[in-house]
Amino acid sequence: MLSKISAFFQLLGEENNQQANELSLEIACSVLLCEVMLADGRLDKAEQQKLNDIIASQFQLTRDEVTEIIKHSLLLCEHTTDFYQFTSKINENYSPEQRVKMLELLWQVAYADGELASIEDYTNPIKLLLTCTS
Repeated sequence: MLSKISAFFQLLGEENNQQANELSLEIACSVLLCEVMLADGRLDKAEQQKLNDIIASQFQLTRDEVTEIIKHSLLLCEHTTDFYQFTSKINENYSPEQRVKMLELLWQVAYADGELASIEDYTNPIKLLLTCTS
């Protein structure tokens, strides 16, 4: 019985490591952008459109690819407890200038609806990327 439980947790750990290794830069960026979009608790059409436009242009993706990435990113946002795996992926792959550009994109999503909710100003991904670009 204990060996079955141990094997289960070992398999679970291997799956988590595999998922972390498979995390694409597009997904990492998209998760942070989605988190900012969802921070105020509303799914605003202007923010959704801005998110779609940013992901399509940043990564030269088709609308279908953007839709899939956003769908996957929203699920990850819903089930994640911290954003380190996403911010670290960005920090490993982006230069300081590219990270600053990512911050600009996060602010564009936050302001897409014409207002900045206080929670959007204090959203964790923005603060994490600000800390990491210093």
